[in-house]
Amino acid sequence: MPTDPEASQSAAIVAAEPYGRVVVRAALWLAFLAPLFYLTYGFANWLASRRDDVGSIVFSWEHNIPFVAWTIVPYWSINLFYGLSLLLNDSRQGVDRLAGRFLTAQIVAVSCFILFPLTATFVRPTTTGLPGFMFAVLGGFDKPFNQAPSLHIALLVIIWDHWRHRLGGLLLPIWHGWCFLIGTSVLTTWQHHFIDIPTGALLGFFALWLFPRGGELPFSGGRLTGDAKARRLARFYALGAILALAGAALGAFLSAVALILLWPALALAVVAFAYAGSGAKVFQKSADGSVTLASRILLLPYRLGARTNIWAWTRDLAPQVAVTDGVFLGRFPSASEANGFGTVIDLAAELERPAGATCRWISFPMVDLLPPPEMTQQQAAGTLEKARSEGTVLVCCALGFQRSAGVVAEWLVATGRAKTPALAREMLTAAGRPVHLAEAVERATS
Repeated sequence: MPTDPEASQSAAIVAAEPYGRVVVRAALWLAFLAPLFYLTYGFANWLASRRDDVGSIVFSWEHNIPFVAWTIVPYWSINLFYGLSLLLNDSRQGVDRLAGRFLTAQIVAVSCFILFPLTATFVRPTTTGLPGFMFAVLGGFDKPFNQAPSLHIALLVIIWDHWRHRLGGLLLPIWHGWCFLIGTSVLTTWQHHFIDIPTGALLGFFALWLFPRGGELPFSGGRLTGDAKARRLARFYALGAILALAGAALGAFLSAVALILLWPALALAVVAFAYAGSGAKVFQKSADGSVTLASRILLLPYRLGARTNIWAWTRDLAPQVAVTDGVFLGRFPSASEANGFGTVIDLAAELERPAGATCRWISFPMVDLLPPPEMTQQQAAGTLEKARSEGTVLVCCALGFQRSAGVVAEWLVATGRAKTPALAREMLTAAGRPVHLAEAVERATS
Protein backbone atom coordinates (compact mmCIF):
# COMPACT_ATOMS: atom_id res chain seq x y z
CA MET A 1 0.00 0.00 0.00
CA PRO A 2 1.48 3.43 -0.87
CA THR A 3 2.83 5.35 2.09
CA ASP A 4 3.86 8.55 0.35
CA PRO A 5 0.80 10.70 -0.45
CA GLU A 6 2.66 12.81 -2.97
CA ALA A 7 3.86 9.66 -4.70
CA SER A 8 0.31 8.42 -5.07
CA GLN A 9 -0.67 11.70 -6.71
CA SER A 10 2.39 11.90 -8.94
CA ALA A 11 0.86 9.33 -11.29
CA ALA A 12 -1.07 12.25 -12.75
CA ILE A 13 2.14 14.03 -13.75
CA VAL A 14 2.87 13.82 -17.43
CA ALA A 15 5.46 11.33 -18.63
CA ALA A 16 9.11 12.33 -18.72
CA GLU A 17 9.98 14.62 -21.59
CA PRO A 18 13.24 15.18 -23.46
CA TYR A 19 15.48 16.82 -20.89
CA GLY A 20 16.47 19.58 -23.29
CA ARG A 21 12.93 20.95 -23.16
CA VAL A 22 13.01 20.83 -19.37
CA VAL A 23 16.27 22.80 -19.30
CA VAL A 24 14.88 25.47 -21.64
CA ARG A 25 11.74 25.86 -19.51
CA ALA A 26 13.86 26.04 -16.33
CA ALA A 27 16.17 28.65 -17.87
CA LEU A 28 13.22 30.80 -18.94
CA TRP A 29 11.69 30.69 -15.48
CA LEU A 30 15.02 31.48 -13.83
CA ALA A 31 15.53 34.41 -16.21
CA PHE A 32 12.17 35.75 -15.03
CA LEU A 33 12.31 34.89 -11.32
CA ALA A 34 15.83 36.09 -10.51
CA PRO A 35 15.41 39.71 -11.72
CA LEU A 36 11.92 39.82 -10.23
CA PHE A 37 13.30 38.75 -6.87
CA TYR A 38 16.00 41.42 -6.73
CA LEU A 39 13.71 44.14 -8.05
CA THR A 40 10.80 43.47 -5.68
CA TYR A 41 13.03 42.64 -2.71
CA GLY A 42 15.06 45.79 -3.25
CA PHE A 43 11.94 47.91 -3.69
CA ALA A 44 10.48 46.61 -0.41
CA ASN A 45 13.78 47.40 1.34
CA TRP A 46 13.89 50.89 -0.09
CA LEU A 47 10.27 51.56 0.81
CA ALA A 48 10.76 50.42 4.41
CA SER A 49 13.95 52.49 4.77
CA ARG A 50 11.94 55.64 4.06
CA ARG A 51 9.47 54.96 6.86
CA ASP A 52 9.97 56.04 10.46
CA ASP A 53 7.41 53.65 11.96
CA VAL A 54 9.10 50.30 11.24
CA GLY A 55 8.99 48.17 14.38
CA SER A 56 10.29 44.76 15.37
CA ILE A 57 9.05 41.61 17.05
CA VAL A 58 11.71 40.18 19.34
CA PHE A 59 11.43 37.74 22.24
CA SER A 60 13.76 38.44 25.15
CA TRP A 61 15.36 34.99 24.95
CA GLU A 62 16.55 35.69 21.41
CA HIS A 63 19.38 37.80 22.80
CA ASN A 64 20.94 34.53 24.01
CA ILE A 65 21.24 33.17 20.46
CA PRO A 66 24.97 33.03 19.60
CA PHE A 67 26.39 34.57 16.47
CA VAL A 68 28.09 31.81 14.47
CA ALA A 69 29.90 33.35 11.53
CA TRP A 70 30.50 30.18 9.51
CA THR A 71 26.75 29.48 9.23
CA ILE A 72 26.62 32.15 6.54
CA VAL A 73 27.81 29.33 4.24
CA PRO A 74 24.66 27.19 4.58
CA TYR A 75 22.62 30.41 4.63
CA TRP A 76 23.99 31.38 1.21
CA SER A 77 23.77 27.84 -0.19
CA ILE A 78 20.02 28.15 -0.67
CA ASN A 79 20.75 30.38 -3.69
CA LEU A 80 22.54 27.49 -5.37
CA PHE A 81 19.77 25.01 -4.61
CA TYR A 82 17.16 27.50 -5.85
CA GLY A 83 18.57 27.40 -9.37
CA LEU A 84 19.42 23.69 -9.35
CA SER A 85 15.91 22.79 -8.20
CA LEU A 86 14.42 24.13 -11.42
CA LEU A 87 16.79 21.89 -13.37
CA LEU A 88 15.99 18.88 -11.18
CA ASN A 89 12.76 17.97 -12.96
CA ASP A 90 11.69 15.46 -15.56
CA SER A 91 8.89 17.46 -17.17
CA ARG A 92 7.97 21.03 -18.00
CA GLN A 93 4.92 20.68 -15.76
CA GLY A 94 7.24 19.89 -12.87
CA VAL A 95 9.24 23.03 -13.64
CA ASP A 96 6.09 25.13 -13.90
CA ARG A 97 4.71 23.93 -10.58
CA LEU A 98 8.00 24.50 -8.77
CA ALA A 99 8.25 27.96 -10.31
CA GLY A 100 4.67 28.60 -9.21
CA ARG A 101 5.66 27.80 -5.62
CA PHE A 102 8.66 30.12 -5.81
CA LEU A 103 6.55 32.90 -7.30
CA THR A 104 3.80 32.48 -4.69
CA ALA A 105 6.27 32.67 -1.81
CA GLN A 106 7.92 35.74 -3.30
CA ILE A 107 4.70 37.65 -4.02
CA VAL A 108 3.18 36.97 -0.59
CA ALA A 109 6.40 37.67 1.34
CA VAL A 110 7.23 40.90 -0.49
CA SER A 111 3.63 42.08 -0.09
CA CYS A 112 3.97 41.58 3.66
CA PHE A 113 7.31 43.40 3.67
CA ILE A 114 5.64 46.38 2.03
CA LEU A 115 2.45 46.39 4.08
CA PHE A 116 3.88 45.35 7.46
CA PRO A 117 7.64 45.94 7.47
CA LEU A 118 9.69 44.78 10.44
CA THR A 119 13.34 45.32 11.18
CA ALA A 120 16.06 43.15 12.69
CA THR A 121 17.53 44.56 15.90
CA PHE A 122 20.80 42.62 16.02
CA VAL A 123 24.12 44.36 15.32
CA ARG A 124 26.49 41.78 13.92
CA PRO A 125 30.12 41.78 15.01
CA THR A 126 32.87 42.34 12.46
CA THR A 127 33.83 39.16 10.64
CA THR A 128 36.81 38.30 8.46
CA GLY A 129 37.82 35.70 5.93
CA LEU A 130 35.24 33.93 3.79
CA PRO A 131 32.37 34.61 6.23
CA GLY A 132 33.33 38.27 6.29
CA PHE A 133 33.27 38.44 2.50
CA MET A 134 29.91 36.68 2.30
CA PHE A 135 28.37 38.96 4.95
CA ALA A 136 29.66 41.98 3.03
CA VAL A 137 28.06 40.80 -0.20
CA LEU A 138 24.83 40.01 1.62
CA GLY A 139 24.76 43.46 3.19
CA GLY A 140 25.10 45.03 -0.22
CA PHE A 141 21.50 44.23 -1.14
CA ASP A 142 19.80 42.66 1.90
CA LYS A 143 18.78 45.34 4.37
CA PRO A 144 17.32 44.47 7.81
CA PHE A 145 13.68 45.25 6.95
CA ASN A 146 12.48 42.02 5.31
CA GLN A 147 11.60 39.88 8.28
CA ALA A 148 8.22 38.15 8.69
CA PRO A 149 7.41 35.95 6.93
CA SER A 150 10.97 34.89 6.20
CA LEU A 151 11.24 34.39 2.46
CA HIS A 152 14.41 32.42 3.17
CA ILE A 153 12.47 29.90 5.26
CA ALA A 154 9.55 29.76 2.80
CA LEU A 155 11.95 28.94 -0.05
CA LEU A 156 13.74 26.43 2.17
CA VAL A 157 10.50 24.52 2.79
CA ILE A 158 9.81 24.43 -0.96
CA ILE A 159 13.34 23.38 -1.91
CA TRP A 160 13.61 20.81 0.91
CA ASP A 161 10.37 19.17 -0.22
CA HIS A 162 11.45 19.21 -3.87
CA TRP A 163 14.75 17.43 -3.23
CA ARG A 164 13.54 14.94 -0.60
CA HIS A 165 11.46 13.19 -3.26
CA ARG A 166 14.49 12.83 -5.51
CA LEU A 167 17.24 11.74 -3.11
CA GLY A 168 17.67 8.36 -1.49
CA GLY A 169 20.09 6.29 0.53
CA LEU A 170 22.69 8.19 2.52
CA LEU A 171 22.05 11.39 0.57
CA LEU A 172 18.59 11.82 2.08
CA PRO A 173 19.62 12.18 5.75
CA ILE A 174 22.51 14.39 4.64
CA TRP A 175 20.00 16.57 2.80
CA HIS A 176 17.76 16.80 5.87
CA GLY A 177 20.77 17.76 7.98
CA TRP A 178 21.92 20.44 5.57
CA CYS A 179 18.43 21.91 5.37
CA PHE A 180 18.36 22.02 9.18
CA LEU A 181 21.59 24.04 9.06
CA ILE A 182 20.07 26.41 6.51
CA GLY A 183 17.02 26.86 8.71
CA THR A 184 18.95 27.55 11.91
CA SER A 185 21.37 29.82 10.08
CA VAL A 186 18.74 32.54 9.77
CA LEU A 187 19.08 32.91 13.55
CA THR A 188 22.80 32.23 14.03
CA THR A 189 23.74 34.76 11.33
CA TRP A 190 21.53 37.29 13.18
CA GLN A 191 19.65 37.81 9.94
CA HIS A 192 16.16 37.08 11.29
CA HIS A 193 14.18 36.99 14.51
CA PHE A 194 12.33 33.89 15.64
CA ILE A 195 8.84 35.01 14.56
CA ASP A 196 10.06 35.05 10.96
CA ILE A 197 10.60 31.28 10.99
CA PRO A 198 7.08 29.88 11.69
CA THR A 199 5.47 32.53 9.50
CA GLY A 200 7.91 31.73 6.69
CA ALA A 201 7.31 27.99 7.09
CA LEU A 202 3.55 28.53 6.90
CA LEU A 203 4.03 30.47 3.68
CA GLY A 204 6.22 27.69 2.28
CA PHE A 205 3.63 25.01 2.99
CA PHE A 206 0.92 27.21 1.49
CA ALA A 207 2.95 27.44 -1.73
CA LEU A 208 3.42 23.64 -1.71
CA TRP A 209 -0.32 23.17 -1.26
CA LEU A 210 -1.19 25.66 -3.99
CA PHE A 211 1.06 23.90 -6.52
CA PRO A 212 1.17 20.18 -5.57
CA ARG A 213 3.59 17.79 -7.22
CA GLY A 214 0.81 15.86 -8.88
CA GLY A 215 -2.92 15.82 -9.32
CA GLU A 216 -5.24 18.78 -9.72
CA LEU A 217 -4.44 22.27 -8.56
CA PRO A 218 -6.73 23.04 -5.61
CA PHE A 219 -8.52 25.88 -7.43
CA SER A 220 -8.49 24.44 -10.94
CA GLY A 221 -11.91 24.33 -12.57
CA GLY A 222 -13.53 25.81 -9.50
CA ARG A 223 -16.79 27.69 -10.02
CA LEU A 224 -18.86 29.53 -7.46
CA THR A 225 -21.43 27.07 -6.17
CA GLY A 226 -25.11 27.63 -6.72
CA ASP A 227 -26.06 25.49 -3.72
CA ALA A 228 -27.53 27.67 -0.96
CA LYS A 229 -26.31 25.40 1.84
CA ALA A 230 -22.78 25.32 0.44
CA ARG A 231 -22.72 29.12 0.17
CA ARG A 232 -23.92 29.41 3.77
CA LEU A 233 -21.19 27.06 4.99
CA ALA A 234 -18.60 28.94 2.91
CA ARG A 235 -19.63 32.19 4.60
CA PHE A 236 -19.44 30.50 8.00
CA TYR A 237 -15.87 29.33 7.49
CA ALA A 238 -14.87 32.61 5.85
CA LEU A 239 -16.15 34.46 8.92
CA GLY A 240 -14.09 32.16 11.11
CA ALA A 241 -11.02 32.91 9.02
CA ILE A 242 -11.64 36.67 9.25
CA LEU A 243 -12.09 36.51 13.03
CA ALA A 244 -8.89 34.48 13.45
CA LEU A 245 -7.01 36.94 11.22
CA ALA A 246 -8.35 39.88 13.22
CA GLY A 247 -7.34 38.13 16.43
CA ALA A 248 -3.81 37.68 15.10
CA ALA A 249 -3.55 41.32 14.00
CA LEU A 250 -4.98 42.85 17.17
CA GLY A 251 -3.41 40.34 19.53
CA ALA A 252 0.05 41.02 18.09
CA PHE A 253 -0.01 44.43 19.79
CA LEU A 254 -0.15 42.61 23.13
CA SER A 255 1.95 39.54 22.38
CA ALA A 256 3.57 38.12 19.27
CA VAL A 257 2.23 34.73 20.32
CA ALA A 258 -1.14 35.85 18.93
CA LEU A 259 0.30 35.49 15.43
CA ILE A 260 -0.24 31.75 15.78
CA LEU A 261 -3.85 32.55 14.84
CA LEU A 262 -2.63 33.10 11.28
CA TRP A 263 -2.49 29.31 11.00
CA PRO A 264 -6.16 28.55 11.72
CA ALA A 265 -7.12 31.65 9.71
CA LEU A 266 -5.46 30.19 6.63
CA ALA A 267 -6.87 26.71 7.28
CA LEU A 268 -10.43 28.02 7.63
CA ALA A 269 -10.02 30.12 4.47
CA VAL A 270 -9.05 26.99 2.53
CA VAL A 271 -12.12 25.14 3.84
CA ALA A 272 -14.30 28.14 2.90
CA PHE A 273 -13.05 27.81 -0.68
CA ALA A 274 -13.96 24.11 -0.64
CA TYR A 275 -17.58 24.97 0.17
CA ALA A 276 -17.60 27.98 -2.16
CA GLY A 277 -17.06 25.71 -5.15
CA SER A 278 -13.56 24.25 -5.21
CA GLY A 279 -14.78 21.03 -3.62
CA ALA A 280 -12.95 18.07 -2.10
CA LYS A 281 -9.71 18.57 -4.03
CA VAL A 282 -8.58 21.34 -1.68
CA PHE A 283 -7.98 18.63 0.94
CA GLN A 284 -5.58 16.84 -1.47
CA LYS A 285 -6.64 13.36 -0.40
CA SER A 286 -5.66 10.37 -2.53
CA ALA A 287 -7.57 7.20 -3.30
CA ASP A 288 -5.57 5.33 -0.64
CA GLY A 289 -6.64 7.77 2.10
CA SER A 290 -3.36 9.66 2.37
CA VAL A 291 -2.99 13.41 2.03
CA THR A 292 -0.08 15.55 0.88
CA LEU A 293 2.36 16.85 3.47
CA ALA A 294 1.33 20.43 2.66
CA SER A 295 -2.34 19.63 3.27
CA ARG A 296 -1.46 17.79 6.48
CA ILE A 297 0.41 20.80 7.87
CA LEU A 298 -1.72 23.60 6.46
CA LEU A 299 -5.08 22.16 7.54
CA LEU A 300 -3.96 20.74 10.88
CA PRO A 301 -5.97 23.29 12.95
CA TYR A 302 -9.13 22.43 11.02
CA ARG A 303 -8.52 18.70 11.31
CA LEU A 304 -8.01 19.00 15.07
CA GLY A 305 -11.39 20.72 15.22
CA ALA A 306 -12.92 17.96 13.10
CA ARG A 307 -11.50 15.31 15.42
CA THR A 308 -12.94 17.12 18.43
CA ASN A 309 -16.30 17.30 16.67
CA ILE A 310 -16.23 13.54 16.03
CA TRP A 311 -15.59 12.86 19.71
CA ALA A 312 -18.36 15.23 20.82
CA TRP A 313 -21.01 13.69 18.55
CA THR A 314 -20.09 10.01 18.77
CA ARG A 315 -18.61 9.49 22.25
CA ASP A 316 -21.78 7.78 23.47
CA LEU A 317 -22.32 5.73 20.31
CA ALA A 318 -20.85 2.47 19.12
CA PRO A 319 -18.01 3.30 16.71
CA GLN A 320 -19.44 0.95 14.07
CA VAL A 321 -22.68 -1.00 13.63
CA ALA A 322 -23.47 -4.01 11.44
CA VAL A 323 -25.93 -3.35 8.62
CA THR A 324 -26.16 -6.61 6.67
CA ASP A 325 -24.03 -9.20 4.86
CA GLY A 326 -20.71 -8.15 6.41
CA VAL A 327 -21.19 -4.43 5.79
CA PHE A 328 -20.68 -2.04 8.70
CA LEU A 329 -21.42 1.66 9.06
CA GLY A 330 -19.52 3.97 11.40
CA ARG A 331 -17.49 7.00 12.24
CA PHE A 332 -13.93 7.54 11.08
CA PRO A 333 -11.94 4.68 12.66
CA SER A 334 -8.68 4.50 14.53
CA ALA A 335 -5.95 2.28 13.06
CA SER A 336 -6.79 -0.62 15.36
CA GLU A 337 -10.50 -0.35 14.54
CA ALA A 338 -9.80 -0.20 10.80
CA ASN A 339 -7.57 -3.27 10.92
CA GLY A 340 -10.49 -5.29 12.21
CA PHE A 341 -12.08 -5.09 8.75
CA GLY A 342 -11.06 -6.47 5.40
CA THR A 343 -11.76 -3.15 3.62
CA VAL A 344 -12.46 0.41 4.72
CA ILE A 345 -14.38 2.62 2.29
CA ASP A 346 -13.69 6.15 3.47
CA LEU A 347 -15.75 9.14 2.33
CA ALA A 348 -14.32 11.89 4.56
CA ALA A 349 -12.33 14.29 2.37
CA GLU A 350 -11.09 16.19 5.41
CA LEU A 351 -9.52 13.28 7.34
CA GLU A 352 -6.40 11.25 6.63
CA ARG A 353 -6.06 7.48 6.84
CA PRO A 354 -4.68 6.78 10.33
CA ALA A 355 -1.05 5.76 10.59
CA GLY A 356 -0.81 2.04 11.20
CA ALA A 357 -3.94 1.14 9.23
CA THR A 358 -2.81 -1.87 7.20
CA CYS A 359 -6.19 -3.03 5.87
CA ARG A 360 -7.34 -2.32 2.34
CA TRP A 361 -8.32 1.36 2.32
CA ILE A 362 -10.32 2.99 -0.48
CA SER A 363 -11.23 6.66 -0.40
CA PHE A 364 -13.91 8.55 -2.27
CA PRO A 365 -13.37 12.06 -0.86
CA MET A 366 -16.62 13.95 -0.28
CA VAL A 367 -17.16 17.32 1.38
CA ASP A 368 -19.00 17.16 4.70
CA LEU A 369 -22.66 18.25 4.91
CA LEU A 370 -23.07 18.53 1.13
CA PRO A 371 -24.72 16.08 -1.29
CA PRO A 372 -21.92 14.13 -2.99
CA PRO A 373 -21.52 14.02 -6.77
CA GLU A 374 -23.90 11.39 -8.07
CA MET A 375 -21.21 9.50 -9.95
CA THR A 376 -18.93 9.41 -6.91
CA GLN A 377 -21.67 7.99 -4.72
CA GLN A 378 -22.53 5.35 -7.31
CA GLN A 379 -18.87 4.39 -7.69
CA ALA A 380 -18.52 4.05 -3.93
CA ALA A 381 -21.62 1.83 -3.78
CA GLY A 382 -20.28 -0.33 -6.61
CA THR A 383 -16.90 -0.65 -4.89
CA LEU A 384 -18.67 -1.65 -1.70
CA GLU A 385 -20.41 -4.57 -3.42
CA LYS A 386 -17.11 -5.80 -4.90
CA ALA A 387 -15.21 -5.41 -1.62
CA ARG A 388 -17.88 -7.30 0.31
CA SER A 389 -16.96 -10.52 -1.49
CA GLU A 390 -13.43 -10.26 -0.06
CA GLY A 391 -14.35 -9.82 3.60
CA THR A 392 -16.03 -7.43 5.99
CA VAL A 393 -16.37 -3.80 4.91
CA LEU A 394 -16.56 -0.65 6.99
CA VAL A 395 -18.12 2.35 5.27
CA CYS A 396 -17.20 5.50 7.17
CA CYS A 397 -17.14 9.27 7.08
CA ALA A 398 -16.45 11.66 9.94
CA LEU A 399 -19.48 10.82 12.08
CA GLY A 400 -21.06 7.99 10.12
CA PHE A 401 -24.34 9.87 9.89
CA GLN A 402 -24.64 11.20 6.33
CA ARG A 403 -22.01 10.59 3.64
CA SER A 404 -21.34 6.96 4.60
CA ALA A 405 -25.03 6.33 5.31
CA GLY A 406 -25.89 7.68 1.87
CA VAL A 407 -23.48 5.26 0.16
CA VAL A 408 -24.77 2.29 2.16
CA ALA A 409 -28.36 3.28 1.33
CA GLU A 410 -27.42 3.52 -2.35
CA TRP A 411 -25.86 0.05 -2.14
CA LEU A 412 -28.89 -1.43 -0.36
CA VAL A 413 -31.28 -0.18 -3.05
CA ALA A 414 -28.97 -0.91 -6.01
CA THR A 415 -28.42 -4.54 -4.93
CA GLY A 416 -32.07 -5.18 -4.09
CA ARG A 417 -31.45 -5.63 -0.38
CA ALA A 418 -33.89 -2.80 0.18
CA LYS A 419 -36.69 -2.41 -2.35
CA THR A 420 -37.18 1.30 -1.64
CA PRO A 421 -35.14 4.14 -0.18
CA ALA A 422 -37.55 4.26 2.74
CA LEU A 423 -36.77 0.62 3.57
CA ALA A 424 -33.04 1.38 3.27
CA ARG A 425 -33.50 4.14 5.82
CA GLU A 426 -35.34 1.77 8.15
CA MET A 427 -32.54 -0.80 7.88
CA LEU A 428 -29.92 1.77 8.78
CA THR A 429 -31.96 3.13 11.66
CA ALA A 430 -32.59 -0.40 12.94
CA ALA A 431 -28.83 -0.99 12.95
CA GLY A 432 -28.61 1.63 15.68
CA ARG A 433 -26.97 4.51 13.89
CA PRO A 434 -28.52 8.00 13.67
CA VAL A 435 -28.55 8.88 9.99
CA HIS A 436 -29.47 11.91 7.88
CA LEU A 437 -30.53 10.71 4.49
CA ALA A 438 -32.92 13.26 2.98
CA GLU A 439 -30.70 14.13 0.01
CA ALA A 440 -29.18 10.67 -0.30
CA VAL A 441 -32.55 8.95 -0.37
CA GLU A 442 -33.87 11.30 -3.05
CA ARG A 443 -30.82 10.53 -5.18
CA ALA A 444 -31.19 6.80 -4.71
CA THR A 445 -34.67 6.93 -6.25
CA SER A 446 -33.39 8.32 -9.54
